[in-house]
Amino acid sequence: MVLALAPVLLALMALNARAQLTIEITQGVDDPTAIAVVPFAWAGPGPAPEDIAWVVDSDLARSGQFAPVGRAEMLGRPSTERDIFYRDWRALDTEYILIGRSSASGQDLRVEYELYDVTRQARVYQGVETGPINEARMIAHRVADDVYEKLTGIRGAFATRLLYVSVTRVEGGKDYYRLTLADSDGARPIVLLESREPIMAPGWSPDGSEISYVSFETGRPAIYRQNLSSGAREQLTNFKGLNGAPAWSPDGRSMAMVLSKDGSPDIYLLDLATKQLTRLTRHYAIDTEPTWTPDGRTLLFTSDRGGRPQIYKYDMRTGNTERLTYEGVYNARARVAQDGRNVVMVHQVNGRFHIAIHDLVTNRLQVLTSTELDESPSIAPNGSMVLYATKHAGRGILAAVSVDGGVKFRLPSREGDVREPAWSPYMER
Repeated sequence: MVLALAPVLLALMALNARAQLTIEITQGVDDPTAIAVVPFAWAGPGPAPEDIAWVVDSDLARSGQFAPVGRAEMLGRPSTERDIFYRDWRALDTEYILIGRSSASGQDLRVEYELYDVTRQARVYQGVETGPINEARMIAHRVADDVYEKLTGIRGAFATRLLYVSVTRVEGGKDYYRLTLADSDGARPIVLLESREPIMAPGWSPDGSEISYVSFETGRPAIYRQNLSSGAREQLTNFKGLNGAPAWSPDGRSMAMVLSKDGSPDIYLLDLATKQLTRLTRHYAIDTEPTWTPDGRTLLFTSDRGGRPQIYKYDMRTGNTERLTYEGVYNARARVAQDGRNVVMVHQVNGRFHIAIHDLVTNRLQVLTSTELDESPSIAPNGSMVLYATKHAGRGILAAVSVDGGVKFRLPSREGDVREPAWSPYMER
């Protein structure tokens, strides 16, 4: 059975509690910034569609760089500057205070907010976010992005989305596989595809409007693309043998993939408009897991042509292939940050698989995780966090770690195993 749920924008009724992820922060920075996110005033009518301040509070806390003041500790709940009594917030050792107001007009939501420096007793930022009222939670994520960028200098990535595959085990029968779309905090999950056959390797188009994945619904692996607004699906490959690891090019015009139709698995390039297929690598070893550098000039891929899996790079202009990683006996599943400098990968240490980051400039490799079976890394569009699949309490879960290893959190699901995460690019409003 295969069920495609679409269109996504009209499918909020398809929210699946079984696919819901929850946040468990396990490690933050040593001296997080104390910030009070005061509940935003609501100007009706009826109840507020979302607790905007709570979403912002949770986003900032999840970054590990902020220590929000608990609501029970707040000595006041100002919504305008004249209502702020700085002495109350200094008594709580608060460094910043965020206040705001939200209102609705028809189906549109407007959120105004202001950030104040408690020590200086001065406003340091103010902003307005608007959008459909049914997207209130995403509007709250955008507020969190703005505050995060103002206080850290790094663009926020809370208003992004996640793709992942959840698997529900059926004793004595076939498992259920669900390709799920959710907010960056795991909220509002929407099942895009449900099947009794495996679903693998989800990925994003550069503009976030489409996704790709591998489905076994025809009895063998095939690569699909799917439009998120319309739900329209297109099967791109159905060759004998392996069809896997699709990776959109940065310009969105082509897709790298792994095919074994001509013998051993090699990297191919598919022109998405003409459907012309070009073979890039030719080797008797296994070449797999292609990923692009942001400039589109280079493909990184995993190959065991040296005897053990390592990361190689393929120059799209010259066709030259060169080995990239040498540290350790196993390096695989590379993903490149948008700065083009950092590469995250699966790295084996003492028989255990961890997530590591490799700096292409200094050639330094740093292991970021300490659990035993970490895989499928995906890096946030701002390059600050790495999402990956791991095991916890005997179940497959998602977890995240900052690129310096200082911040960590888990996103376990309420039911089933979760795997193969893919962090979206920045989404157009």
